[in-house]
Amino acid sequence: MTRWQAHMARMEAARLTTPEALRPPRRRRKVISFSQSDPDTIWGDVLGFRPLGGRIRAARRIATIAAWTLIALPVQALLVVLPGKAHVAFGKFYWRAAAWLMGLRIQVVGAPAAGRSVLFVSNHSSWLDIVALGAALDACFVAKREVGEWPVVSWIARLGRTVFVSRSRTRTKGEAGLIRERLGQGDSIVLFPEGTTSDGSRVMAFRSAFLSVADHARVVQPVSLVFDRLGGLPACRRDRPLFAWYGDMELGSHFWRLARRHKTRATIVLHAPLDPAAWQDRKALTAACFEVVNEGCATLRQNRPPQPLSPSRHTVADHA
Repeated sequence: MTRWQAHMARMEAARLTTPEALRPPRRRRKVISFSQSDPDTIWGDVLGFRPLGGRIRAARRIATIAAWTLIALPVQALLVVLPGKAHVAFGKFYWRAAAWLMGLRIQVVGAPAAGRSVLFVSNHSSWLDIVALGAALDACFVAKREVGEWPVVSWIARLGRTVFVSRSRTRTKGEAGLIRERLGQGDSIVLFPEGTTSDGSRVMAFRSAFLSVADHARVVQPVSLVFDRLGGLPACRRDRPLFAWYGDMELGSHFWRLARRHKTRATIVLHAPLDPAAWQDRKALTAACFEVVNEGCATLRQNRPPQPLSPSRHTVADHA
């Protein structure tokens, strides 16, 4: 067969098969049925359109974290009544193990201030901040009084010697005195001056009333915390609500959705410590802390290399 004859044969075959290609595809005999579960509830998230691997991962993490907590609670209860600071070291070990079991990796930039009676001032977007900061710092937390009424969580918080505070102005003075007493005893405290959680896309204004206890701290160290990796990739604005816990979110459903994910990471930037005596009042100190925390968080959200910061020169000149 010549080349011309072969070409004509291909053209004829294409002409004969063209009508077949133009026929509409056959319809499915069986209609696809979707789950009727409500994706806005925890059961909808469990039974909804989710990969099976994610559900298995979440169930495994919940079971292992629960088992580790049951083992750690009696150990910490014993260490709290014994003299020394063994309970502080074990508390940090507990949070490190919990973060590892949860699949959360923690990157720390900078170094915590040496010595005791350090007041760490951090931004706040989720209950997950407690896990990350607890694994990185030898410090206790200040939490709202409602946390002391949550099942299981309240036990962990009390064994960690958490200071519970209310939002009532009539009790503020006494609760501030309790925090000062703890600082005077040599305990380091983690404080969230925003007073509430946010959606993780910004740092809300710090309330100067929270830093009224800074006069009993040896140093004040600003801390920036951002959850910047999800699935091993940089987290973007769309991913912030997965980590953030705010509004009327339920703790159980939020924990479940987070436990399904893998390769998450939190980056903590420990900025230069500040001497509270170098500032003329607590409002100036609050502004300085907010400046470096906000700038550090903005750098992390933009996935730029972070580094510890100090208040700008004009801030020091205006308030020192």
